[in-house]
Amino acid sequence: MTARMDALHAWLMSDRPQSRRQAALGRAYAGWRSFARNRLALAGLVAVLLLVAVALCAPVLAPYPPTIGDLRTERLLPPSALHWAGTDDQGRDILSRLIYGSRITLQVVALVAVLAAPLGLLVGTVAGYAGGWVDAVLMRVTDIFLAFPRLILALAFVAALGPGIGNGVVAIAITSWPPYARIARAETLSLRQADYISAVRLLGASPGRIVLRHIMPLCLSSVIVRVTLDMAGIILTAAGLGFLGLGAQPPTPEWGAMIAGGRAYVLDQWWVAAAPGAAIFIVSLAFNLLGDGLRDALDPKARG
Repeated sequence: MTARMDALHAWLMSDRPQSRRQAALGRAYAGWRSFARNRLALAGLVAVLLLVAVALCAPVLAPYPPTIGDLRTERLLPPSALHWAGTDDQGRDILSRLIYGSRITLQVVALVAVLAAPLGLLVGTVAGYAGGWVDAVLMRVTDIFLAFPRLILALAFVAALGPGIGNGVVAIAITSWPPYARIARAETLSLRQADYISAVRLLGASPGRIVLRHIMPLCLSSVIVRVTLDMAGIILTAAGLGFLGLGAQPPTPEWGAMIAGGRAYVLDQWWVAAAPGAAIFIVSLAFNLLGDGLRDALDPKARG
């Protein structure tokens, strides 16, 4: 068994791969080895995976319904054996609401990443490869979005679209793509004059094919790292919208809205606001640690 593992290791780490598949697997393996050496990054990965597991198993893990409480006997109870995180002003179990709220957090993060990252990647690579007036127009539009703080711009879009988790996701995505466009453009400017891009161009490939098939994949790792590092900001922006009543609407168990509901009791019944605040802090920290690890693993200059 050890001999087979050693042979597989040698095959993956070969300096002269015999196929694209071997080269791709070798890069992935080298990246994982670099990532695994960072214990903080591994801790972040474990925390994110636990968040995903909690979100998927919410109906099994939650001890109580997240939207039903008992105002007569269970209102604002402190943490105990029956309610590990206490209850809120409606008599609802806070731990159950945190567990179900993880679903909303992951939904927001995933949807914003799916919407914003491809848009930013497309805009940046097209601007960097085309140059000229196309680059000037796309980058000036990007600068307009970057001129406003993300939360303020998201508030403006949500105010125009109307409150709700769907409109909140759209608003956050609209305000999140410019940094990805900047990164992709910078990568494209350094790649478009490379010898292999010139060779592909001489073979008759169209500009669209060059951008989609040859430049975008090379810019993808930098964008993935930036997206992971931005997850904490996305979570905080979504929580800010929920806190202001512009995100998920009651009785949906969204963490920002839970903090808003507990601010009136923060001095005496501190757990109502502290529990969702701690959840936001832990998840944001986990994504930051994961992003730092991915940056070190995927950046060849950092591995240098």
